[in-house]
Amino acid sequence: MEMMHVVGERTKTVLILMSDTGGGHRASAEAIKEAFRIEFGDEYEVYVTDLFQEHTPWPFNQMPRSYNFLVRHETLWKVAFHGTIPRCVHYPQLRAASAFIASKMEKGLRKYQPDIIISVHPLMQHIPIRIIESWDFPKKILFTTVITDLNTCHPTWFHNRVARCYCPTSEVAKRAFGRGLASSQARVYGLPIRPSFSKNVRHKAELRKEMGMNEDLPAVLLMGGGEGMGPVEATAMALEETLYNNNLGKAIGQLVVICGRNEELANKLEPVDWKIPVQIRGFVSNMEEWMEACDCIITKAGPGTIAEALVRGLPIILNDFIAGQEEGNVPYVVDNGAGVFCKSPKETANIVARWFNPKCVELKKMSENSLKLAQPNAVFDIVRDLHDLIRQRDSMPKYLYSPFDF
Repeated sequence: MEMMHVVGERTKTVLILMSDTGGGHRASAEAIKEAFRIEFGDEYEVYVTDLFQEHTPWPFNQMPRSYNFLVRHETLWKVAFHGTIPRCVHYPQLRAASAFIASKMEKGLRKYQPDIIISVHPLMQHIPIRIIESWDFPKKILFTTVITDLNTCHPTWFHNRVARCYCPTSEVAKRAFGRGLASSQARVYGLPIRPSFSKNVRHKAELRKEMGMNEDLPAVLLMGGGEGMGPVEATAMALEETLYNNNLGKAIGQLVVICGRNEELANKLEPVDWKIPVQIRGFVSNMEEWMEACDCIITKAGPGTIAEALVRGLPIILNDFIAGQEEGNVPYVVDNGAGVFCKSPKETANIVARWFNPKCVELKKMSENSLKLAQPNAVFDIVRDLHDLIRQRDSMPKYLYSPFDF
């Protein structure tokens, strides 16, 4: 009995598979890793790896660069996304890719000797599962998926051999069931975001004072993801006009611009002689505080930013989306009354000015709706369920794959 206890208490290894095709996959991976540390301490050793970039040959290891090129050319990305939705298309593609990359990918997976694998990327299911199910290991390796799209996710996210598929919304769970997953495999906990968002932060006035903001004026947060993409500059200029009352000769609102890694954008905006209070920031690590300090947000339809904004109860103006995986995020926000969609910088600025009118009740109502959708503890719910899976591992069936079974 003592021997069994020692073996059972050993440090478990968690391997999270992701790819830097957009910032959301790595953000979710790092959130899960941090939640494991907070919840279970040194009981787990967690690794995050970009399996394609680090453990496949050219051209497969260029996937992040290829993705960035495709999303900048919308027509090409639409063809790539929608053209590979049919099973008769993506299955042969995955089988063909497996012939070229499986051996090197297998070396990468074996290096970690994981107890459990968590995929946070749509292309990290089929080939890795086929590889690990062919191994003759003394221990079972659990394979799980954490989906990081809120609605219109690509079907390659779904594989009916996973031990668990964590869906951020009920709509994604319906898609999972439609792709053959059983109800026992799916869990709907929400999108995993940074654990810091599950904590209470300081009062808005205190945060504003510390950040150099006006303590009384309503504030809008403007951002374009980690790369500062989209019409950020044009929107900032439009907001300067609508948030300044010429008749009164004073500002009726203030602006915070998060430029992310876009240094060129920050360098353009910082020297401007603004008529309203403006804070310009680059990449920040305390987004939960900046969101708490503001009253609404303007952003593209990235799922991570949306999920974080909902936790802070921010009404959302979505000004852009990536065709395919982000399309469904727009109706998710708009149909639930948590925000609006507007591509025009000028009209976006007019909406903010209307919301900041003291007589407008729209902002308060949307804030309430945002909080109804919020799932601040999603990442902790996920890691606790993963922990339970590890404990139940020995009673779970081990599936074997035929050479062409995806």
